Amino acid sequence: MQGIDLVIFDCDGVLADSEVLSAGVLVTELGACGIDIDASYVFRHFVGRSFPVVAEIIAARFDRPLPKTFIARYRAALHETFSKRLRTTPGLDAVLGKLIPPACVATSSSRPRVDHTLATLGLDSFFGDRVFTASRVAHGKPAPDLFLLAAREMAAAPHRCLVIEDSLAGVEAGLAAGMHVWRYVGGAHVTDVARTHDETPEGVTVIDNWNQMFSLAPDLGV
Repeated sequence: MQGIDLVIFDCDGVLADSEVLSAGVLVTELGACGIDIDASYVFRHFVGRSFPVVAEIIAARFDRPLPKTFIARYRAALHETFSKRLRTTPGLDAVLGKLIPPACVATSSSRPRVDHTLATLGLDSFFGDRVFTASRVAHGKPAPDLFLLAAREMAAAPHRCLVIEDSLAGVEAGLAAGMHVWRYVGGAHVTDVARTHDETPEGVTVIDNWNQMFSLAPDLGV
């Protein structure tokens, strides 16, 4: 792959091996409200979407509005869990250390959550202020708005950007933005790699470990 001026990383499930932790906290907090789902339900329906959108979906599907304190309670529990247990996806640090093009983060997470995530993982100094969240655009993933914002602010043409995502919503957003898209499925929440290959849109490269990155695109690394 040649001519890439910017690599745009999703955060949860790509940089941070966080989706299993997030799902566990959400399942517990929803259970306390009388809503019974499991982690597989979370992975199927909510990965890649902002939490306010997830809360709206839950309220509509279960015909039960969540308590006004739910989001704050969930975020506090998640913050504590991340502080104790969060790790990067396996092999990520070596990739970032060799990456040649500039890189940024574009995520559906809130700014406080992504800041805490990157700081916990020691990635805040690597990305600096090159972090873009869905709160800054009218429409989150799968709309292209967030990726187009990142490209614009990083002064990169969309067709010269590479998006690395784990969720279908994120993949669709990258394609809609006219960018190259890879789907990373090496996070702990991906238990059926064959199925993710089958459901991934044609033309999207799927990788399940970071060792594949520079073998597929040698020009991206030193």
